[in-house]
Parts: sequence; C-alpha cells; structure tokens
Amino acid sequence: RVTLLDLVMAQIIEKNPVTSEETMVFWRHADFLAGCFQEKCQAVLKLTSAADTEDEEALVTIRLLDVLCEMTSNNGQLEHLQVLPGLLETAVDTLRLTHLAGKQAINIFTPTHAMTGQEEISHPAVGFKSHLIRLIGNLCYKNKENQDKV
Repeated sequence: RVTLLDLVMAQIIEKNPVTSEETMVFWRHADFLAGCFQEKCQAVLKLTSAADTEDEEALVTIRLLDVLCEMTSNNGQLEHLQVLPGLLETAVDTLRLTHLAGKQAINIFTPTHAMTGQEEISHPAVGFKSHLIRLIGNLCYKNKENQDKV
C-alpha cells in the first residue's frame, strides 16, 4: 500500500495537464484517500510505544497524509478537498491527539524532540505534526468557512 501511495504521489507531483474526465477520476481517488486517512489516522498514535515502530497501518497513514498534503498544494484539487466533510476536523483532532501523545511520552512526531545529542532519530513519524499543520493550512487557504472552523 505504501508503494502504491508513492506511485500516486509521483503522479501528483508531475502536474501534467489533465482532461475533465481525468479530473473526475482524480476527485474520486482524492475522496477515497481522504476517507482512508479519516478512518486510519488514529493508527499513528500507536507509534508512541517502542514496540510498534513498524506498524503497517501507521506507515500507510503517514504516507496518506503526505499524499493529501501534496494534493491540497495543487489549486486544481484544493477546492474539491476543502469541502470534503470531516477532513479538516479529522486533521485538527489528530493534531490535538498527537500533541497530547507527544507530551505523555517521547515526542516522536517532531524533529526537534526526536534528537538525542547530535544524532537525529530516523523514526517514520518524525514530521507528522508538521504535515498535519500543512494539510490544515492548505485546507484553510482562501476558504473563510474552514478558517472559521479552525
């Protein structure tokens, strides 16, 4: 699943012109990926325990967030994703939960807290909070209704 999401990410980054039919297919994929993220976003919290650093669901969720961030960075897809029900709320709630989880245990979600001495820990969840903030910012970009929600 992570490899498939990497392929989707590569396709998004190419930013080739698309037809209206391809746009509709892309929107359906965006809806599906956003729904998967909304369902699985809690899986990342398992990574705070040392035993679950390779949890597959959490790794897929991290990659889903990366893909959603890239999708919302493109104005063509941004407006469609801004109005998806629950995506913004899920992102904000997940940010709150990761912030609390980081306070209760070793904070693996931010690079500044993941450093010990001079070496940086290469944990898959490092930067997760910053990507959540990026997604929230993108969803609020030029959208007064979403800005008011946040």
